[in-house]
Amino acid sequence: MPDDLLTRLIRPDIARMAPYTPVKPFEALSREMGRDPADIIKLDANENPYGPSPRVIEALQSYPWYHIYPDPQQTELRAALAEYAGVPAEYILPGHGADELIDYLCRVLLQPGDVVINCPPTFGMYDFDARLSLGQVIDAPRRDDFSLDVAGIEAAVAQSQGRARILFLTSPNNPDGGLISRQDLERLLALPLLVVVDEAYIEFADAPSAASLVPQTPNLAVLRTFSKWAGLAGLRLGYGVFPLALMEALWKFKQPYNVNVAATVAGLASLQDLPTLRARIQLIKEERERLYRILQEIPHLHPLPSQANFVLSRVEGRSARKLHRRLFEEGALIRYYDKPGLRDFIRISAGRPEQTERLTTLLRRL
Repeated sequence: MPDDLLTRLIRPDIARMAPYTPVKPFEALSREMGRDPADIIKLDANENPYGPSPRVIEALQSYPWYHIYPDPQQTELRAALAEYAGVPAEYILPGHGADELIDYLCRVLLQPGDVVINCPPTFGMYDFDARLSLGQVIDAPRRDDFSLDVAGIEAAVAQSQGRARILFLTSPNNPDGGLISRQDLERLLALPLLVVVDEAYIEFADAPSAASLVPQTPNLAVLRTFSKWAGLAGLRLGYGVFPLALMEALWKFKQPYNVNVAATVAGLASLQDLPTLRARIQLIKEERERLYRILQEIPHLHPLPSQANFVLSRVEGRSARKLHRRLFEEGALIRYYDKPGLRDFIRISAGRPEQTERLTTLLRRL
């Protein structure tokens, strides 16, 4: 079969798409930097520096049934999540990370030409998955302080001429850590589309989750994850709280064994050790606040208050890109976004106190 045949078979929009750019794997970065992983200050991906609960390690070591397919209904996990999230289990659908559920929503709700409303700067997978599903994306950019432009969102919905199907919101938002106010959320729920609130970082916020609103709000969905607060980023476990009318379609659509056994075991063990994990969350919140205060003392950095496990900082008087590169050369990994609205910023995850000390020593010296 000639190569050009396969090239012609690929969807033209896929061929034109720019790939999503994730953080490089730690092992690859270690080789690229020529450093032992233990010597690297890794604060670029909002990971939990304390890792999973000790109960997770014990549960994974002792579980005997890895050769058996997982429960496609995730019955035990959904029951535990119902108690944790405060909503009945019939509203909950676990996923292979919240990313899988974003993909499901786009594929279930979008027909070719339908519209997703996106609010950049924000998490890049909303735009990416919408286009994979042959949807169009209308941006309602955030204001200079990263707050939502609610009137701009309403104008974007009007611009869609009735084709808008999903509005994706992140609270706390990535990359700035800002929250959506309840007043803004209620106003946006009046729009004729599904409002999806991605709460990947809600455990680090001094604000309640919107999950409890879902049973009485027919056009609200809430996404959550174990990646950040529970330290399970490598196992890919998330869940969504969805209206029952949408749950019926999602159960038809989802892959039967989408959540693997290891992730299920780890999720259950995490939910059985909440005191340990909540104590670690508190440590991360305290370190986030300490990082924010230290960054305020560095002349060319202007950090933003955050309700997540990271701090976004404007860089003034020098290149944010070059600062990111210099830190890389010194063995420190932070996040730089080469995209509109963010080219003058760096984002730093809240790590352990010793990581903060090493990084801020470098920042002061550089």
